[in-house]
Amino acid sequence: MKIKRFFAKDMRSALAEVKEVLGNDAVIMSNKKVSGGIEIVAAVDDDEVPVTPLQRPLHDDNVKISSHARQFVPPLNDQQQAETLQSLLMRGRQVPSPQTLAEQVDWNDPRLATESVLTAGLRAGRDERRYAERETTRGAGREPLDNPLADRRALDSQAAGYGRREGRGAERAEGRREPTLSQPLSSAQPQLHDSREYKRKESAKDKELQGMRQEIASIRRLLEHQVSGLMWQEVERREPVRALVIKQLNELGFSDGFADQLAMRINEQAPAHEAWSQIETALNQQLLTGEDEILRQGGAVALLGPTGVGKTTTIAKLAARFAARYGADQIALITTDHYRIGAHEQLQTYGRIMGVVVKQARTYQELAQTLYQLRHRRLVLIDTAGMGQRDLRLNEQLDTLVGDKQIKIRNYLVLPATAQRRVLQEAVDHFRRIPLAGCILTKLDESLSLGDVLDISIQNSLPISYITDGQRVPEDLRLANGQELVKQALGNVEQRREEPYYWESSESDEEDGRFYE
Repeated sequence: MKIKRFFAKDMRSALAEVKEVLGNDAVIMSNKKVSGGIEIVAAVDDDEVPVTPLQRPLHDDNVKISSHARQFVPPLNDQQQAETLQSLLMRGRQVPSPQTLAEQVDWNDPRLATESVLTAGLRAGRDERRYAERETTRGAGREPLDNPLADRRALDSQAAGYGRREGRGAERAEGRREPTLSQPLSSAQPQLHDSREYKRKESAKDKELQGMRQEIASIRRLLEHQVSGLMWQEVERREPVRALVIKQLNELGFSDGFADQLAMRINEQAPAHEAWSQIETALNQQLLTGEDEILRQGGAVALLGPTGVGKTTTIAKLAARFAARYGADQIALITTDHYRIGAHEQLQTYGRIMGVVVKQARTYQELAQTLYQLRHRRLVLIDTAGMGQRDLRLNEQLDTLVGDKQIKIRNYLVLPATAQRRVLQEAVDHFRRIPLAGCILTKLDESLSLGDVLDISIQNSLPISYITDGQRVPEDLRLANGQELVKQALGNVEQRREEPYYWESSESDEEDGRFYE
């Protein structure tokens, strides 16, 4: 066996040099990084080399064997050196003996107290068996080796490689505490944590951190509340009228931001009774209302809204008013609600009572075809299916109404006055993906406060066209009057705390005349 050391700037160059010098059968004994590149020790079997030159010591080739590796390689005596070539070859072909180098170690030796020596011995024994198996496999396909000491040199080379790796491991561990030889093996081994115990401790730490975060968040909210309270006290001290107006507007259902915006319009020197007059004027200026455009302009009109807001009843009221003014032959009704059981029958009943044609459309194509058939009608009211804002079918229904830009449909959002402000805002946000011409407020007779719905209408610039305050068709339908709505929304704050406001069901003859002209 020929062993040679190579130096190169990188691993690819070193392997190329090994292949060029030693050939494809070269075996890499060891490799390590040195200053300037890579050092590789490689070996190759050479059957034609005389025995005498190969018997020189390994240190002639500058191969150093560590002291840890040497103690596991027992020296050969004269009897072993005198073994015949045949006995050595037969021993190489046999299965490795259980008496390996690792088993020849005296485990009572105090030098084995350190973990590094024990690891080196185990690796040496394991790699000796691997080398013997590799040599047995390689020798099965070629002639036997002519060198009787090949096993000895191979073993020495393996030990040299292990010694260099041990040396590098010692260099990497430099700076860390080296266990003394007098220490027992159990004290040198690291203390391993049980996985379940470790997970339990980590879970406890996570719960503790989570509790700390929640506690910090609660403290933060408490501080913010205290600071806001101090700021509010400062406002009450400096501007008591403005603070009183903001508080009362919040009680009426207006949001904090909108109430503060309205309070900014108050004159600083104005008394309390004049402040409310200024607030009423500001609301009248910002509230948008319609002008009976559905009945006067006609065309295709669709009513949208969540479930149960009164779309079908409102359509019946509008249809009755229009039929009384222009005739039943000038109006038609279309329903796209094919989800609820009996939805079509409800509108069909209203149409039969009024003598109005009622059609049903399930898809956009059917709706377009039906609108084309009713193109000679002056007003076509479309009743849509009531769906929640989170219903996935809502987008499908809205796409039906905006499928063709050539078909002009005016969309009105129906909002109940009894809903909370957040519910109303969510409805506006979801239905706003199609153009909204205005809104219709329903259930005013059931509402105790109009602040929420007026707040939503003003902040979203959504005109209020009609209001309904009952179930009667068509009596409980009125044009939206901004001043009346603002007045009813504000009212007398102190009186509203004691008893709610009830809508008057009777209407003046003069007001009814506006619908039937």
